Amino acid sequence: MPEPISPERVRSLIGEADGAARRLYRRLGLQPADLDDLRQDLLLDLLRRLPAFDPSRGSIGAFTNVVLRNRSARIARERYRQLQLQGGPMFSLDAPIGDGDHTLGDALSEADGLTAWHGQDGDTEDRLLLRHDVANVIDALSADDGMLCASLATSPPAELVNGSGLSRSSLYRRIAVLRTELAMRGIAGRWDSSCPA
Repeated sequence: MPEPISPERVRSLIGEADGAARRLYRRLGLQPADLDDLRQDLLLDLLRRLPAFDPSRGSIGAFTNVVLRNRSARIARERYRQLQLQGGPMFSLDAPIGDGDHTLGDALSEADGLTAWHGQDGDTEDRLLLRHDVANVIDALSADDGMLCASLATSPPAELVNGSGLSRSSLYRRIAVLRTELAMRGIAGRWDSSCPA
């Protein structure tokens, strides 16, 4: 059974863990709320490893220093890895900008939102208008062209050739005519997945 730790030693370990946590906190540029978590993580790791301390190999101070340094390095590596995976630091929408009267959330429009930052179209109104326009144009097409457009939205042309009995060249001629028809109605190249012709 390990020897009990004296209250003075516990205070000393807490102080050393606190100093290591503050250094790591500054180095990583974390939020103030993260300081207590760092302190607790470092102290817990230190207390868990304390039974492995061998006084014949060195002082308790050197042991504590090595344990705290190694745990801090592991935390820093994990933090940098998380930042790389998420593409950089995360920003709070409540973070003040400029003179402090406005937040980052106030300055961002819906088009500048998270989906736009990841390269996706974030303008919901434009997407709804486009969907309405495409539906109106498809309703105005002949029944055969409407069926072809609906089929192309769910299946690639190669599957349609196999299932319809049309030759490949006939299908692609119909697709070319359909593209012209859609262009004349003003939606050529504007649709997303409604009709990939």
